Amino acid sequence: MVELQCGGTTDPVHLNRMVAEYFPGCDALIAEGEITMPALFVSDMDSTMIEQECIDELADYAGLKEQIAQITERAMQGELDFGDALRERVGLLKGLDEAAIEQCLAERISPMPGAKTLVATLKAHGCRCVLVTGGFHHFGDRVAHDLGFDRVVGNRLGVADGKLTGLLAGPISDASTKLSVLREEAAVLGQGARVLSSGDGANDIPILEAADYGFAYRAKPAARSAANGRIDAGDLTHILDLLGVPRDRWVTG
Repeated sequence: MVELQCGGTTDPVHLNRMVAEYFPGCDALIAEGEITMPALFVSDMDSTMIEQECIDELADYAGLKEQIAQITERAMQGELDFGDALRERVGLLKGLDEAAIEQCLAERISPMPGAKTLVATLKAHGCRCVLVTGGFHHFGDRVAHDLGFDRVVGNRLGVADGKLTGLLAGPISDASTKLSVLREEAAVLGQGARVLSSGDGANDIPILEAADYGFAYRAKPAARSAANGRIDAGDLTHILDLLGVPRDRWVTG
């Protein structure tokens, strides 16, 4: 692992890219000034706080996993407009029993290694934790509860007569939503509050860029290039190591 502090006109993101070039596969955080405990943590959910992409796993119950997963991958790489890709994937799920969501949660969805300890430790040190996902409240609410997040923001699947309608209920939660939530939460905490973020896809770039410590977690190239921190080798507890939190102060989730 590499932890560096830089000052002056040095760009932490540029330094992170240089470290990635010379030390591939090395977890790193490069930040301006002293690295301290954040007051706010804003995180993506799918493939970041959990090991799966929820919509891909849910699609398997409709026999459409391969088709939908291809669209998801292209959206996360930044090759497709996120909103258009989301509407397309949700539309393909029209008619699926709502009960498949509960079954998917029970059978397919698991926390990312280190997620519970990361959130529990941050909270124990006074950090507010917010889950902001381009996925769905049907999944996010459960994940947020199980991991200990204080707030969750996401999309809502339309449901009628016990089946998915193929539409979203309400506005889309996308990259701009994630950034808006981060700014809103940071403003409440006041000037000087350090912000931590994590994500893996193109729609996480705004929060990775806006945070003091933006961690790309086993991320797509576009997200990795935008971040000043990255976790490629270890689990999510490596964020705590790079923030300088002694292991005897970790809280096991």
